[in-house]
Amino acid sequence: MNTLKYSIIYAVIRPEISERISVGLIFVDGDKIDVRYSQKKLDALRNLFPQKEYEFVSQVVSSMPTNGKINSVQDINYLTRYSNNLIAFSPLESIDIEPSEQSKTRLFKNYICA
Repeated sequence: MNTLKYSIIYAVIRPEISERISVGLIFVDGDKIDVRYSQKKLDALRNLFPQKEYEFVSQVVSSMPTNGKINSVQDINYLTRYSNNLIAFSPLESIDIEPSEQSKTRLFKNYICA
């Protein structure tokens, strides 16, 4: 059975106590990388961050699916180690489910939209 790998994208609200909100997921399905995020959660950050920080987080997260900067598992591993104080990434996790559109949608709903 194939496994689906994923990393959670967090917006760090208060770094001193590691308070954060999950705003997106990075999926790895073989050589294919898929990034999804919640626009509603990004919009909610407008009330939690100063304007400049909100714009930075929103721009980085919303451009991830289209900018082509995440091309490999090594890129994701780098992000988990060297994130900044506004955005963090969980270590890449594997789950023993078929990497289908349905399973990605289910994980996204459970981790991000819940």
